[in-house]
Amino acid sequence: MKVLIAIDSLKGSLSSLEAAHAIQEGVHNADPNTDVCIRPLADGGEGTAQALTQGMHGHMETVTVTGPLGDPVEADYGIIGDTAVIEMAAAAGITLVPASRRNPLYTTTYGVGELILDAMEKNCRHFIIGIGGSATNDCGVGMLQALGFAFSDCNGKPVSFGADGVKDIAAIDTSHVSPLLSRCDFRIACDVTNPLCGKNGCSSVYGPQKGADPAMITRMDAWLSAFATLTKEHYPLADPSMPGAGAAGGLGFAFSAYLGATLQSGISIVLEETQMETAIREADLVITGEGRLDGQTVMGKAPVGIAALAQKHHKKVIAFCGCAADDAVLCNAHGIDAYFPILQKPVSLEEAMDPAIAGENLKKTAEQVFRLLTCSATL
Repeated sequence: MKVLIAIDSLKGSLSSLEAAHAIQEGVHNADPNTDVCIRPLADGGEGTAQALTQGMHGHMETVTVTGPLGDPVEADYGIIGDTAVIEMAAAAGITLVPASRRNPLYTTTYGVGELILDAMEKNCRHFIIGIGGSATNDCGVGMLQALGFAFSDCNGKPVSFGADGVKDIAAIDTSHVSPLLSRCDFRIACDVTNPLCGKNGCSSVYGPQKGADPAMITRMDAWLSAFATLTKEHYPLADPSMPGAGAAGGLGFAFSAYLGATLQSGISIVLEETQMETAIREADLVITGEGRLDGQTVMGKAPVGIAALAQKHHKKVIAFCGCAADDAVLCNAHGIDAYFPILQKPVSLEEAMDPAIAGENLKKTAEQVFRLLTCSATL
């Protein structure tokens, strides 16, 4: 039997590859002759860069960049051949800003542009960038400034960081943009469909969690709308109403309008980059899973992305999870034929999420499931 293991991380506990290797050990304890293939899995969010980079035999880079508050932060990104895998949250994520200092008027995406520059200098020409978890609402202006785009006020002075700087933009100068950008392509992992502005735009929907009050939201929405209008004078195809333009405080709009990026679901990018369909087609059984299976899993999360591909090729799918909610049964109607929570006995949440314990629980559960499969095959 050939088994493909493609399991998402158990967040806060095991990475995608750590979970996969624990399952592999359990499978081989039950049947040492089973042919196991492992592919990294992520949905474009936290952990995607590490999962893809390690799983595809790349390496991680650590650089010091400008954080969302303007202070230096250390940020990691992955390099696989000439492809860079970046999470914007590493440089401009909300977790980098203490709750008491969250204010999208001043937070910047400048560090994201610095990561791109660093990767270009290291001969990367293809980019996969996840844009979830931002602390910003600057419409990507900070990122673009780092890449050489100049935004000035009515007096010809460079605008400041954050949404407060966007309000002052009166002119755009592209004469100092890095020439390497024209040789690069960008694929953006984006799983939200918000437009740039309006009641469903980034300021209204995501502004509050970044520290914006109602008055601030109204002002930022107007500033971003004016910036989009000015942008269209330079880039006529710029579309502030397109799905995903409002992702990461307008970073989706900046990538699309200024860098010609394509926005895709995170899981679709990961499945394509890891050649998951080929691996599924060659497998007899597919194993997937994540930390918690529930009704949200069927809303485009990684395990159901795997299951959809497996259904296409008539492969059976089983899933392992740290816990399963009552509505996890919905997964059975979306291609996951059976799922198995891995807890062996009642324990505290802290104990259950301990990496050593979680790995052991995964191994033991996988072993027993495969012993059952072995028994079934001989009946």
